[in-house]
Formats: sequence, C-alpha cells, structure tokens
Amino acid sequence: MTHAALATISIAFLLALPLTWLMRRVAARVGQMDAPGERKIHDRPIPATGGVAMFWAIIMPIVVMLAAAWWAPAEWWQRVVPAAVDHLPGARSQTTMALLLIGSLFVLHVVGLVDDRRNLGPYVKLLIQIGAAAALVIGAQVRLFEWWGAPISIVLTILWFVVITNAFNFLDNMDGLSAGVATICASILLAVALLGGQYFIAAVLGLTVGALLGFLVFNFPPASIFMGDGGSLVIGFLLAFCSVRVTYYNPAAGEAFGSFRWGVFTPLVVLAIPLYDLTSVTIIRLLQGKSPFQGDTQHFSHRLVKRGLSRPAAVIVIYACTLATGIGGVMLGRLTETWQAGLVIVQTLAVLLVLALLERATNHVGCDDA
Repeated sequence: MTHAALATISIAFLLALPLTWLMRRVAARVGQMDAPGERKIHDRPIPATGGVAMFWAIIMPIVVMLAAAWWAPAEWWQRVVPAAVDHLPGARSQTTMALLLIGSLFVLHVVGLVDDRRNLGPYVKLLIQIGAAAALVIGAQVRLFEWWGAPISIVLTILWFVVITNAFNFLDNMDGLSAGVATICASILLAVALLGGQYFIAAVLGLTVGALLGFLVFNFPPASIFMGDGGSLVIGFLLAFCSVRVTYYNPAAGEAFGSFRWGVFTPLVVLAIPLYDLTSVTIIRLLQGKSPFQGDTQHFSHRLVKRGLSRPAAVIVIYACTLATGIGGVMLGRLTETWQAGLVIVQTLAVLLVLALLERATNHVGCDDA
C-alpha cells in the first residue's frame, strides 16, 4: 500500500501539469487575471487560475478512488492493487468524511475564485471557512484533543482549520512561496502518515504533493500563473484537515509521555514557518493600528527582500527554514523518551528565535544607517 499511496503523487502531477498550462491560457479569456497594484509586487497582469488546476488534480482522483471502492469488483482490485483489497471496507467507512471534505473544498474553491474577481471582504471568507470546518468537525468527527471533551475539541479544531487556511492564504505573496512551502509540509505529513500505516490519508497527501508540484512548474520564480484564493484556501484547508487526521504517536508504545503527549505538537512543528509568518505579520499590523486582514508587503518574505535578498533567494530561504523546522516532526510522535522529543521542540523554537532575532537586528542596523 505504500507504493500505491506514493503513486498518487505521479497521478496528481500528470493531471496538474497540463491543467495548469491550460488554465494559464484560459485566464485572459475569462478575465481571471491578477493586475498590478499597490499591494502587489508583480509589474504585469498574471493569470490567477492555477488553483483550478490544483483543485481538480486533487478532487478527481479522490472521486474516482471513492467510486472504485464501492463499485469496482474485488477481482479488479486484485489485478490492479492487490494490497488494497483488505482495505476496501475501511475506505468505504470513510465515505461520509470524504464527501464532506470534497464539499467543503468545493465551497472554498468557488469562494476563492469569486474573491479573485471581486473582493468579498475578509469576514465573509472567514465565516465560510468556519462553516466548512464545522461541517467536517461536527459531521465527520474530525477533531483535535478529543480527551478534553466535545465542546473544547470542536472549538479548538475549527480554530486550527481557520488559522492554517489563512496561514497559507497569507503566505501566497511571492512567486512559488505558498505552493513550495505547502509541498514541503505535505511531504513531511505524508512521511508521518506512511510510518503510521495511514494509507488513505497518505493518498490524499500524495495527491496534494503531486498537484502542487505540477503547479510549481509554472509558478516557481518567475511565475507565469498564480494559484489565487481559489487555490490557497483549498491548499490551506486541506493541510489543516490532513494535519488533524494523521496520527502522531506510536500505539505500540502505549501512552508514554514521550510517545503520546509530545506527538500532538507535530502539526505545530511541521507548520511552524507558515504560523510564524501569520503571527508576525498580524502583530506588525495590529501594532500599526491596521486590521490583520489588510493586505500589505510586510510578510516574512517581503521583510527578507527588504534586507537585501532577491525574491527567489527569499523563497529558497523560507523553503529551507520550513524543512529545518518540519523534518523533526517525522519522528516526534515515535520518540519514547521525553528528552528526545524535547530536543525536536527546542530545535524548532531555536530556528524561529534565530529568525526573529536576525530580523530585529537588521531592523536596528537599518535604522542606525539611516
């Protein structure tokens, strides 16, 4: 099943690549272009339809696999994917959750496409995100911290969905940035899912990685197409969903402090850099008396460029930071000693602290030079 889950990367890539090329040509005809402006760093209109390609490259295989789980005969599965035969009942049991996920992603995709054409306003999008998250959290029992009781678990999980969705929406501010960071995060979560034998969620993450890679062929600097909100909302929401559904501790180790309690921090470790960008830019805007939803060029990537990096170099630096903080998450839930897990947490915090101190130091140098 590991090979089957990894094969989904190729499937989504081979779908996303031509679809992104096609949507790049369609964008001008339908008027879905991102024009230069005060908050934009590009100097010409760019197609903003990449999210359409990614959405369908992920959704179409999920629908096909779900349909095959119900209607394809066991003999067909035995010939095509023999290892999947024993997992068919489990796949069918996930139908309600899969349908709610598809529906939620579709709603967010459509809302994002509409927002790309005419600004819906942050609070309309926020309410729709809450509704989409609530559908999965309540309707499919997709929850964090269930041992704290249903009310607290529901609220915290919906909050997590909204935070991560907006983190990747905020991160979509430079060529190749949001898609590249999402690829790294999804790949790390994919490794965690495979280590835990969670093949269904691994397949969804594989599709996500493949779709992002197919899009990145055209989005890596200099980008010829953007994902738009129609893509960033979908990718952020999907990563939030996957980060909740992946199991982060080793059941064989029981409920030892190192293998259970520390494992719940894996999503924070894997998604530390998107959360750093969201948190830092929100604090900056609030200190300036602005709404945290007011777009500007004060994101982590923009701040790196202001400190002398080229835009591609800033993107690569953020990729490296994401990998440096996130890679420890692969083993965090499988460590049996508290001190081992603690080292992973400390490493992540150390990287974030270094970034914050460097930003503060270069700010002071710039002030002195001025």
